[in-house]
Amino acid sequence: MIGKIGAGFLAAGLMLGGTPLAAQMMDDAEAPAPAANAVDAMRAVPQSQMEVQLSYAPLVKTAAPAVVNIYTKTIVKAQRPALLDDPLFQRFFGDKFSFGMPRDRVRGSLGSGVIVRSTGVIVTNNHVIEGADEIQVVLADRREYPAKVVLADPKTDLAILQIDTKGENLPVLPIADSDDVQVGDIVLAIGNPFGIGQTVTSGIVSANARTQQGISDFGFFIQTDAAINPGNSGGALIGMHGELLGINSAIYSRTGASNGIGFAVPANMVKSVLNAALNEGQLARPWLGIKGQPVTAALAETLGLARPGGVLVDSVFPGGPAAKGGLVPGDVIMDVNGREVLDEAALNFRIATLEDGDTATLTVRRGDTDEALEVGLSLPPEEPARNVTRLVGGHPFLGVTVGNLSPRFNEELGVDPMAKGVIVLQLEPRTAAARFQFLAPGDLILSVNGREVSTVSDIEPALEAVDEAYRYQVQRQGRVQECEIVPNRSFRCAVVG
Repeated sequence: MIGKIGAGFLAAGLMLGGTPLAAQMMDDAEAPAPAANAVDAMRAVPQSQMEVQLSYAPLVKTAAPAVVNIYTKTIVKAQRPALLDDPLFQRFFGDKFSFGMPRDRVRGSLGSGVIVRSTGVIVTNNHVIEGADEIQVVLADRREYPAKVVLADPKTDLAILQIDTKGENLPVLPIADSDDVQVGDIVLAIGNPFGIGQTVTSGIVSANARTQQGISDFGFFIQTDAAINPGNSGGALIGMHGELLGINSAIYSRTGASNGIGFAVPANMVKSVLNAALNEGQLARPWLGIKGQPVTAALAETLGLARPGGVLVDSVFPGGPAAKGGLVPGDVIMDVNGREVLDEAALNFRIATLEDGDTATLTVRRGDTDEALEVGLSLPPEEPARNVTRLVGGHPFLGVTVGNLSPRFNEELGVDPMAKGVIVLQLEPRTAAARFQFLAPGDLILSVNGREVSTVSDIEPALEAVDEAYRYQVQRQGRVQECEIVPNRSFRCAVVG
């Protein structure tokens, strides 16, 4: 497919200025060789797609210096018997028995990045630098700098790095409006595949707004057939105007090498994360305050829609932005600020690229009519406070860490945006709760010993009010279970709803 596209593009380039190439070649043969400065002028950076004819070199010459290679080192701690580090054991035997024990090792990784501010601000993928103990950035001119992480965002798989340029201004890539990208646009991918050094590949935008790829929480990507391989992660996907369209993030492949299906995080999401990094590194995304579902073919027929698409509003958070803007259950959100919304991932992306205080214009289908609603966006509230607590005492929940749910905490945890109550966050190893699985991370504790649990502060008093057995209700994966623990005797659970 790439070969055919390249051939078609070359054929188009064989007509220059309406004159057949053969005729131009004869004229060139008769004309004197152009001066060096004339050649440079002929190879100036193209100002339109029509000016790109037989070479991407002028474009690459401008863009490539802003793409960097990133190398990371991670210290992997070796597993040692705990006895060897015991102070009493060390006192008598020292390191006598440590010979032959596994030692810490260093694991290296590589990727790419893009300079987006001349002061040394670089954007890359979160998975490139995640867990790294040392990050080294190598510029296109081979200079090396240590880098520090300003902001890492696993939800978008983006990270912002900073290097100390000692006051020197570095070349940057301007960031495009990725909403203007169209399927069929010619693109270049620049990165460091397999660590062999900076490499440029070409292709087209194969699909836009590709969702449900499982790459990040905001599953909304530009798909390209430009060759992207391991090491390209964090590199640039650029358009014919030399602007950053996206950050290359993942490929679809059974072998680990390019299969002509690559995905890039759109530039508008990059802008959102970058702005947060420049704003003291605080990432706070606005909130709509609804729970919805995609409009399938069956739903579209039931709702009287011409085709599937949009998000059906199931519930609206009281007092949230959507409620204040007039959304009600049963509305179908069709677009945001004139941009079509096909599913929940697209809706989340559109809202996430806006900022706190922005006004979003939502087109909703209500009954048989379309309405435009103005929704003032705000940050999700944290009410009640999360109050993350490790439970202590002589009860079966010893060592269980719990917290209060709220719209903001729900977003961080990736749980139902409408969920309320107390959630189980962690089980301490080797406790009864962990060994016998009385609870599991993600459980919502609904009641304990007949007392409703609304906040963390309700749990411990309820655990003290026990006769022979501890009885409690939890919601696990959408189903309610009623459980009973008789200490030192039995444990049972039954699904009741």
